Amino acid sequence: MSEGQGPRRLVAVFASPVAEMLGRFGIELGYQVVVVEPDPTRLQGTPRPHGDRVVADLAAAAPDEHTDVLLTDHHRPEIGTLLREALAGESRWIGILGNPRHEGPHVAALRELGVPDEEIARVHRPVGLNIGSRTPPEIALAVLAGLIADRNDRPGGFAF
Repeated sequence: MSEGQGPRRLVAVFASPVAEMLGRFGIELGYQVVVVEPDPTRLQGTPRPHGDRVVADLAAAAPDEHTDVLLTDHHRPEIGTLLREALAGESRWIGILGNPRHEGPHVAALRELGVPDEEIARVHRPVGLNIGSRTPPEIALAVLAGLIADRNDRPGGFAF
């Protein structure tokens, strides 16, 4: 951890295969990883072998200025409410997965909730380094590499 930086925290919103990989890789990279899953029926039988914590809401994850928040599913109906809550907090970085060729559904969801455009613009999308990732492990790797680059004030990729 660089001097002046606090502990690395990653809040992966929604239990998903990408969230599982973020937990596995994130812990190895020095992140405290918390999964937020508001629907307890989605957690039944999910193995958690890598020490990540699961909570039911964003407030219980206690995001602060050292926390990166990533919504790992852009199809869930809760995206607007959860992103609005994240934007109102102190998180260092907020993003949502999704295809960069289409406007994310989070934009309409946040506008419907009255969130101003300048706040909506704080939600990063696309997220991670552009490595052509397709599988959950590749997506998690790209996201974590991008977050590390951002924390270290680097552009990522091969530009030095």
